[in-house]
Order: sequence, then C-alpha cells, then structure tokens
Amino acid sequence: MVKKTWRFATLAVHGSEGGDPVTGAISPPIYQSSTFAFKNSQHGADLFAGKEKGFIYSRILNPTQVALEREMAFLEEGEDALAFGSGMAAEFTTIMTLCRTGDNFVSSGTIYGGTHALYQKVLPRIGIEAREVDAGDLNKIEEAIDERTRFIFIETPANPTISIIDVRGCAEIARRKGIKLVVDNTFATPYYQKPLLLGADLVVHSATKYIGGHGDTVAGIVIGAKDQMLEMRKGIAQEVGGIISPFNAWLLLRGLKTLAVRMDRHCTNGMRIAQFLSFHPKVERVSYPGLRIHPQHELAKSQMSDFGGMIAFWVKGGLEEGKRLMDAVKLCTLAVSLGDCDTLIVHPASTTHSSYSLEDMKKVGIDPNMIRLSVGIEDVHDIMEDLDQALRAM
Repeated sequence: MVKKTWRFATLAVHGSEGGDPVTGAISPPIYQSSTFAFKNSQHGADLFAGKEKGFIYSRILNPTQVALEREMAFLEEGEDALAFGSGMAAEFTTIMTLCRTGDNFVSSGTIYGGTHALYQKVLPRIGIEAREVDAGDLNKIEEAIDERTRFIFIETPANPTISIIDVRGCAEIARRKGIKLVVDNTFATPYYQKPLLLGADLVVHSATKYIGGHGDTVAGIVIGAKDQMLEMRKGIAQEVGGIISPFNAWLLLRGLKTLAVRMDRHCTNGMRIAQFLSFHPKVERVSYPGLRIHPQHELAKSQMSDFGGMIAFWVKGGLEEGKRLMDAVKLCTLAVSLGDCDTLIVHPASTTHSSYSLEDMKKVGIDPNMIRLSVGIEDVHDIMEDLDQALRAM
C-alpha cells in the first residue's frame, strides 16, 4: 500500500501502486509489442469507440508507456501524463494542442537551443508565432500578450544561463489573462520543484536528462489535467506518432527509482563545484542558484527545495580561452545533453545554442566565454581537480 505521507524518495522507489497492478512484478514488464489482439469483433469496435479501456496499437497506447505516465503524473502531483519519443516531440505536441494558425504564445528568451530553433524555423511555416521575451521581468511577459496569445512558456532554471523565473508570478498573469502556463521542469525535476503546485497548467520534461539519468535514452513527458492530456493524446499525439518505445519507457521507470539519490549527489557536488569556481582566479563569474550571489537566489529558495547540478560559468578572456578549457579537461566529458551520471561540459554558443543569432545570444546572456557544466555523481574532488588543471592550462 502506497502512503501519501511517504516522502519523495520512498514514493519514487515504490511507485503509485507499489508494483505492476496486473502481475505484481516489482520491475514493470516491457510490452514489446506493436499490436494487441481483440477478444472479438465487438471488443475491437468498443476499443476504437472509447467505450472500453484497453490496447490496440502501440502508436496509440502501450502498457509500459502507461506505467511511466502514471508514475510521472504521480511524482509531479498532476492528474495525468503523456510520454513521447523526445522532449522536442513533447513540446511540439503541446504547442499544436494549444495553438492554431494565427495564434501566438509568449516564451522566456533563454531556452534550450532546440526549442529556440523550433520557434524560429518550424512554427512560422504553420502560422504560429513564438514571442520570446526576458521572462525575468514579468511586465515584459504581460506586455507581449494579446487576444491571440494562448499560453506562456518558461524554462526554470533556464538553459544555459541557470537564471530563475518566477513561476507563481507567471501563473498569476496566465490566470488573469485566461491562458495556460507551461513550465519546462527538466533541470529541477519533480524532486526539487513542483510547477503544478505553484500554479502552472502543464509541465514538460526532456526525460532524456535527469529522469533517465544514465545517458542511454531519449524521451519527453508532459504532465497536466486529465482533460488536457486526453485532448493532446487524441488530437495530436496518436496521429503524428512521436511516441516513446516500450523499452525506453521501461528505462525511465528504472531511472525514477534512483532519481532522489542521484539528484542529492548532483546537488551536493553542484554546490561544492559552484563554490570552488566562484573563487578560481581564471573564472569571471558563476551562475548557480544555490549561491547567495545569484541574483535570483531568494526566488529559487521560494520555489525549489534545492538547487540541482547545473552550473554556468564565465572564464576570463573570450572564445579562445573557452576552447582551451574544453580541450584541457580529462575527466569531464565534452558533450551535449545533461543530467547524466558523468560530468558533462559544453560551450553553448558554438554547440547547443548555435541556433541563436549572435544578437539574440547577446540579449539572453549567452556569451562566447560562457561554459555550461552538468555536474555528475563522481567524487567531487576528482571533478574539482580536473576543472582546476584545465582552467590553469588556459
């Protein structure tokens, strides 16, 4: 029996139903099947008509997918969830569900580079406008809203600057304007931040990152109200087919069991590394919400239970110094993505956020000397020593 009074780490391990409700398996089965048999012709007709619950075809629904969706909704404290083959598929389906041709939405300007590329390269082809603004200023969000605005999208902590956006403030604006608030919770995870409890309508994740946690799967999740998830599932998801595979859904279910313990280590290491970098002679400045010098430290404390493992820091010098650092690390892995057990280091301006124009990068604080660090779960002294030798080699 799962008790609501149990704390997050316990709930993540035991799940919402304490194991597979059909077989009792502690590790849920992988239903590696494209198709499911009908009992008879009427059963098939009833499934298609929605008169009976069940499974038809894995593009529409799969039992392992359902298990993942149930657990993600449970941990985010939402009513229902929908899993996808990637975070981008989750975001695109969310946009297509909420908007029609001629509509617009307001987004924070500092976002994942792939999301920015979707906004600038794909959505204009179907007549949907993304209005990117400095979401740290709530007035700018409100000023960008008009009668065709359908939702607000924010990413907090933001990729790659690790800036913090006021979820409650954005939710209040959305309620007043009669629109939705969508929050990307990838960096914080439901362990450190619950956007739905702060007033958001929908939460999205690149589950590739901390939810999976091992760099071995690509996936996306959306969590929200049952009616919204049903509209998304039947209106766009099953027709476009950006589905998650049963095996990848199982990998994410496995990842959820260790989410709390991994996040604790990411966070402990993150704070130590942020403090170390703050005093390093080769570092200009550091962005980590757990530091008191972070401009939104108090805001982060008010909406997050801890601060995670993502750090941005600016090396003294410029692009060339940043390149030298990238080439000098030995333990840190020079790679995109984040949330792995391994420490990953990347130069956003030339990689993950190269979809931004130079002018747009400057506006949102993605400087040529900025480095993004996803602090892993290795021994913190080894991470620190590697960064120190690489910085001194600049």
